[in-house]
Amino acid sequence: MKIIAIGRNYAEHAKELNNPIPSTPVIFMKPDTALLKDNKPFYHPDFSEDIHHEIEIVLKISKEGKHVNEKFATSYFEEIALGVDFTARDIQQRHKEKGLPWELAKAFDGSAPVSNFVPKSKFADIYNLNFRLDINQETRQQGNTKDLLFSFEKIIAFVSKYITLKKGDLIFTGTPEGVGKINIGDRLEGYLGDEKLLDFYVK
Repeated sequence: MKIIAIGRNYAEHAKELNNPIPSTPVIFMKPDTALLKDNKPFYHPDFSEDIHHEIEIVLKISKEGKHVNEKFATSYFEEIALGVDFTARDIQQRHKEKGLPWELAKAFDGSAPVSNFVPKSKFADIYNLNFRLDINQETRQQGNTKDLLFSFEKIIAFVSKYITLKKGDLIFTGTPEGVGKINIGDRLEGYLGDEKLLDFYVK
């Protein structure tokens, strides 16, 4: 199982970090040790003083695919979830300034909490899904999949040109605006529509 993530897939998030809006998907990866399931607590690492939350829709790949045609890509995922792409923003900024890869800022242990998965068939339109992140019962991020720069199908087609997708792989599809710092003691609650899928603490 591998975790593939898409950066800058909502225009307003790219703007809030003063990043250009990409013309093709921005890809990075997290190892399986980043995965955090079952609403277990996230332990704040001591190597960063500026861990940011990024709430995202996550796809679970349902069958192997290579060079997937975009028009068939919808059949490569049957379930979606909510995830948080935790980012050590201070480390990321230092690496960006030097033109270095992001992995140390993105791929650390526990940096990819993921909720239980739900069938995509449950939703009338996966391109009109509201989702949000509350911290200490205050809404910090909210987005809608209609604002994706690159659709789920386009992401699958693009990634599969370079990396074979396998059953069980996860794709984090990008975060809306409103990212910010988390602190020890925070309670994070993630909602897909009105259903709460994430509920965990920072320790």
